[in-house]
Amino acid sequence: MDNVLTPKQIVAELDRYIIGQHEAKVAVAIALRNRYRRSKLSEEMREEITPKNIIMKGPTGVGKTEIARRLAKVVKAPFVKVEATKFTEVGYVGRDVESIIRDLVEVAIRLVKDEKFKEVRPRATEIAENKLVEILLPIRKNGSGTEDKSDEVLKEELRSELRAGHLNDLTVEMEIRQQPKPMQIQVGNNPGDAINIGNIFGQFMGGGKPQVKRRKITVKQAMEDIIAMESERMVDQDAVIQEALVRAEQDGVVFLDEIDKIAANNSGMHDGGHDVSREGVQRDILPIVEGSTVQTKYGAIRTDFILFIAAGAFHMARMEDLIPELQGRFPIRVELDNLTKDDFVKILTEPDNAVIKQYRELLKVDGVSLEFTPDAIDEIAAISFEQNETSENLGARRLHAVIEALLKDVLYEADDNETTSIVIDREYVEKHLASTLKESNLRKYII
Repeated sequence: MDNVLTPKQIVAELDRYIIGQHEAKVAVAIALRNRYRRSKLSEEMREEITPKNIIMKGPTGVGKTEIARRLAKVVKAPFVKVEATKFTEVGYVGRDVESIIRDLVEVAIRLVKDEKFKEVRPRATEIAENKLVEILLPIRKNGSGTEDKSDEVLKEELRSELRAGHLNDLTVEMEIRQQPKPMQIQVGNNPGDAINIGNIFGQFMGGGKPQVKRRKITVKQAMEDIIAMESERMVDQDAVIQEALVRAEQDGVVFLDEIDKIAANNSGMHDGGHDVSREGVQRDILPIVEGSTVQTKYGAIRTDFILFIAAGAFHMARMEDLIPELQGRFPIRVELDNLTKDDFVKILTEPDNAVIKQYRELLKVDGVSLEFTPDAIDEIAAISFEQNETSENLGARRLHAVIEALLKDVLYEADDNETTSIVIDREYVEKHLASTLKESNLRKYII
């Protein structure tokens, strides 16, 4: 595990994208740092220490998912987000909970493969340049003014032009090797339980032999195709799979969203009865959270050291409504705060991915320079907060709805042939959101 960040540094990284929720950030930062601490212990002691899973309670849009997602990115850990409601007890219609772990392995393989491809890309790029230079050389030699130049000089000229991107739009004809798509049959209820017919029938069905086709493509596309093909050759696929399995086992993060929706009392029953299907889902989830071995098409994987983060609004149900065994597997409980008006102001302006920055960059594509005055930002935050209070609480997602309504005319009328500068102030906000505010005020009187 390559993570050497302290808990304070992890929280600082999360602060770049998420406003507030300090308690939740501290909890996940400690859990992440404990993984690094565990990796430095003896093998015997490592086997005894398992992650302290976390359960978060808070309304939608306050940052539960974003905390888990950003956390995984900080250490480049395999991460999957799943909704608990997508799973049902075995025997009912729905996905098997073990597919969560299979999905995690697939993510880990993509993660490791991308890393390996980056390592070999310089060498693969060099090979791609040499191949394209050989293809382009006859074309260049047929041009005027090249009679007195040797092939080596022409090759160097082509190589320099390739690197500068001057030949990107030139069309060349070359052989492209395409791996045929595997013909699979499903033998179980899970996507991973498929058999490749090509592997069974071998040459009779094509045997997975690459197909060679001549195509006319741009130099830029040819470069990327050759780099991808050469990278595949250089990277040991078996090594990728083995490393990915270890990464998924030791560093994997699973985010179980809407965990409250499978709590027994969620349906509003007051007679003490149990919803069998929902309790069944909890009991199916329990083994993978407790620690078990899951078979995937790449090999077996243990779930003992995967970090599970569960989250839910818990409006209709309480954490205590989950079965005791599952509650026990989430010892760390964190309650996230509702967002205030001041939080909305910060969300609009401070994070690296701030909402206003996003719209400013989007409109810049069409030549629109968009500026927001401080009083406009304050008014947008006030309106968003008020709407969350008087109608459904959407958390920070409310900001996107308000900004979209505010900028509807600008987004519609923007034309990349015309440069425009627009300043959004309080008066503009009040004028363009008048109908939205009126509708919100009327809702107060509807019984």
